[in-house]
Amino acid sequence: MRFDSVMFIETVPNRQSPPAVLLRESYRDERGKAQKRTFANLSKLPAHVIDGLKVLIKGGRVIGMSEDDLRVERSLPHGHVAAGLGMVRKSRSTGCC
Repeated sequence: MRFDSVMFIETVPNRQSPPAVLLRESYRDERGKAQKRTFANLSKLPAHVIDGLKVLIKGGRVIGMSEDDLRVERSLPHGHVAAGLGMVRKSRSTGCC
């Protein structure tokens, strides 16, 4: 039974080879001893993909384009904004104001 676990990416040196980039989990076993488990070897992925995964694991967001490329074309009102908009439309249709 594991109590706490954390996912992370670790770079491990490899003597004569390039370092291994590993997706790992750190947890404590039943005796409370710290353990590591390797889920995937990410060594063959491009550096920008590994950097993106590091951001995602820490709870961030990764967008493949700049924010200038994004544009809101339409958004639906909700909550109090929808109620206010409904009252304005209703008052226009009844000829009030």
